[in-house]
Amino acid sequence: MYINTEVKPFKATAFHNGNFVEVSEADLKGKWSVFFFYPADFTFVCPTELGDVADHYEEFKKLGVEIYSVSTDTHFTHKAWHDSSETIGKIQYPMIGDPTGTITRNFGVMREGQGLADRGTFVVDPEGIIQAIEITAEGIGRDANDLLRKVKAAQYVAAHPGEVCPAKWKEGEATLAPSLDLVGKI
Repeated sequence: MYINTEVKPFKATAFHNGNFVEVSEADLKGKWSVFFFYPADFTFVCPTELGDVADHYEEFKKLGVEIYSVSTDTHFTHKAWHDSSETIGKIQYPMIGDPTGTITRNFGVMREGQGLADRGTFVVDPEGIIQAIEITAEGIGRDANDLLRKVKAAQYVAAHPGEVCPAKWKEGEATLAPSLDLVGKI
């Protein structure tokens, strides 16, 4: 997937709040979403990342954002991990199982030959269009605070056509309005 492309159709089963639920691209319409791909359940960096997102989940919800974590494990494995790990037990967002790798391939983060997802993060707008992408190597964990900042910037830009958010922009700070007058002045 690329910036400004639409999420491809999918159907999957997720473990969510003690139940198995069906999730599809139709669930994305009308709200902001984050797809948070990770290599595998019962591993090392993954639970630290998923726990970090869980710790910030209420902040995402206040922004109208649903988080979808995705790995090539099954929804059954997600439940077992949720039930056995204190860190993963905090998760209240849907944990999508993608054992066929369809969703992982659709987003372009499949490690072919391994059957595992790369650490890929995708911010998706209410029309199902990807607005931000981050992919890191196996040993590099992501930061939920930076993800929150990117979501807020994407939401700001969507709500304020003609404005852009500069580097390190945080909510409430000055934005830029690109124009001929700014050329060479920044």
